[in-house]
Amino acid sequence: MIKIPHTVVLAALVTMGMFGGIASADAVSGPGSGFGPARVTVNDNQSEITVVGEGNLSSIPDVMRLNTGVEVRRTTAGAAFADARKAAAKLTEALLGAGIAAKDLQTNELSLGPVYDNYPVVAGYRAAQGVEAVVRDVDSADKVIDAVAAVGEEARLNGVSFEVSDTRKALKAARDAAFEDARARAEQYAGLAGDELGRVVSISEEGGTPPSPLMFSGAMAADKASISPGQQNISVRVRVVYELR
Repeated sequence: MIKIPHTVVLAALVTMGMFGGIASADAVSGPGSGFGPARVTVNDNQSEITVVGEGNLSSIPDVMRLNTGVEVRRTTAGAAFADARKAAAKLTEALLGAGIAAKDLQTNELSLGPVYDNYPVVAGYRAAQGVEAVVRDVDSADKVIDAVAAVGEEARLNGVSFEVSDTRKALKAARDAAFEDARARAEQYAGLAGDELGRVVSISEEGGTPPSPLMFSGAMAADKASISPGQQNISVRVRVVYELR
């Protein structure tokens, strides 16, 4: 067989498993596959192959952000605001008592406005103060939520989100998987071309999928059985150029 020096450029990505660790599947070109056709070029001076690999890792979040607060309605603006501040102080005390550190409490809403019966007739005034509490021990989530509910009728649960506090280990594992996948793909195509894989010419990390908070509604938070951090996926995409021999 006569071998022609050539450069093979593959616009191929890897689809990784979404849960339970790292998995991979071969990319398939064609309608509905989500991948464009591979591009092959011939170069008499240099033989290279370029592949793109992707690594995806699932991690269990270890931090919960609780979006809570208080809301009151009174006949006057002054009374509404004063009572909302009192309820907010009670809420803060409850959160601190549930083990939340003062540095992990942040006011994220402060509002006061009229409530209309038949506009423009004012029926009263609404005042609200929101607090975001960072729960660093997810196992104590039920205890914290119960403490908020115990504040009274002014208390509000507006939702929770979960996140991974330290993504460095997951990112490293995802990078390892992406590089291993790129090499496996390159070896496969080099063999199909009748060549052997040579040294790495260049490596570049492309845009992957950063971890994003998992959101749950306040209604779900009211049920202890639904307080689960679930999983978050972190993906890394790497482009590697190899020499062909």
